[in-house]
Amino acid sequence: MRVFLFLAAACAALGAACDDARDLRLINGKIATMDQRNSIVSEVTIQDGRFAAVGKAANLKLNPCTKTIDLKGHTAVPGLIDNHNHIVLFGMRPGYDIRLETAASVADVQRMIKARAANAPKGAFITTLGDWNIKQFAEKRLPTLQELDDALPDHPYIMNGGGGTVTNSLGKKFFESKGVMVSPAGAIAGPNFLAALNALRAMQTFADMKRGTIDAMAYLDSFGVTTSSDMGAFALPGSPDLQEAAASDTVESLNPWTMYDAFLALHKEKKMTHRLRIFFLTQDTRPDVPLLRQRLLNSLPDFGDDMIKVSGIGEFAAAWRFQGGTTPTNYETALQLVAKHGWAFQQHTLSLNEDQFTTGTFEKVNAATPIADLHWAIGHVPKIDRATLDRLKAIGAGVAVHGWLYLSGTPANGGPPFRTIVDSGIHVGAGSDAAAVSVFDPWLEIYYMVTGKNCAGELINDKQQLTRQEALRLYTAENGWYTHEENTLGSIQGGKLADVAVLSDDYFDPKRVSDEGIKQIRSVLTIVGGKIVWNQL
Repeated sequence: MRVFLFLAAACAALGAACDDARDLRLINGKIATMDQRNSIVSEVTIQDGRFAAVGKAANLKLNPCTKTIDLKGHTAVPGLIDNHNHIVLFGMRPGYDIRLETAASVADVQRMIKARAANAPKGAFITTLGDWNIKQFAEKRLPTLQELDDALPDHPYIMNGGGGTVTNSLGKKFFESKGVMVSPAGAIAGPNFLAALNALRAMQTFADMKRGTIDAMAYLDSFGVTTSSDMGAFALPGSPDLQEAAASDTVESLNPWTMYDAFLALHKEKKMTHRLRIFFLTQDTRPDVPLLRQRLLNSLPDFGDDMIKVSGIGEFAAAWRFQGGTTPTNYETALQLVAKHGWAFQQHTLSLNEDQFTTGTFEKVNAATPIADLHWAIGHVPKIDRATLDRLKAIGAGVAVHGWLYLSGTPANGGPPFRTIVDSGIHVGAGSDAAAVSVFDPWLEIYYMVTGKNCAGELINDKQQLTRQEALRLYTAENGWYTHEENTLGSIQGGKLADVAVLSDDYFDPKRVSDEGIKQIRSVLTIVGGKIVWNQL
């Protein structure tokens, strides 16, 4: 009896000791490492959150807490990295958010919002703010008020994005009680949407923000995205200490001083399931760029740990004013400071004119402070040309491509020119720019890169397609560069952080997964630093 009790106590002690273990063996898989040789192995061993063996681990002494997982032939890839999104904004959405980026019809919308309500308290607001376009729906229209009522009879709802804003009857009643004009059909037009948004924000608690941030991380984890480079938010009017910086009240706006508090609290509570890389967005209008200057003087680049880290400046370093042929007069001053203090940087651009202006400023800064080791890049680049790419490459800068035109693009407005960019030899990685105008789902972004087709199935970016291998590399191995973590993240190699996505099907095999089937890929097992954060295996 004593022996039995001793063994039981020993097992219990070992179990408790293993609760926080980050030790796994993944066996019987098709594991695409995304190393320089694109090696494929059948097993990997993770010890203390890092890859200890890639392939058979014959002589490796395993930690007693090591758990073996049989992948049963599933394809696995490195945890995907989104080099430019707005996950902080996503987490701060008021209400119980549901993304509709994968919905293909009004019936899909009804099903998805109904499923979301099933996991929300009775009467809680369900919200969809951005990241969809009516082009993706078979009906090419918004749901009607009656269709929303049929799906959500007991929850108020608002849906805003590429096609307008609509609410259901309970939402209409709430918004009208707050003085927001809503049509009989449930439409909320123009500036009335901001009034509706601010009515929801006024009800939000810090507990709501933490819950929303947990939901946001879980959503990305479900696709196999394990790291997000967050590119900030516009400053809400009324935020303190803006010192004349540009401010705007939009769905993409937050208080710049408190917007990270939910993530920081969850990190302290050890509840983060997703890696966050912070890029500080500033939009100074003054010549002396005071907000940027104070960020640089009072923050440290690359400060943090493997889960949350301050990584750079972006996607703006000064107010970006290109209307009427003007250009930002304080931009070079801002970038000279960023370079002097040794920070990574990424700049938003939407036109060739912006690409060329940014490149010219990069060249001026580079003449004073070489930027190659800082890993500067231009992001979005839907219209960039080969000559500008060559100029950027010559000074060691890169580009970051984002398929936001998957939602809204047309044959006359496709891009970025993926094939031209990759063939130029410049450093390039991919991301989403999601939270309001694009999709977080990396497989929709990859579908767009591979096929050139938008959410309606229209070919809008012909002759710029990438291979499946190339597209996935842009979402994995090439993305550590932007945060100076190319030796730490992005591929399955010995010593690197053990982030893995086990896929629902074999992405690499077109006989099993057609081009259209890429859009259905999900992660069935997501691992971050040796910890399982999503499990549907």
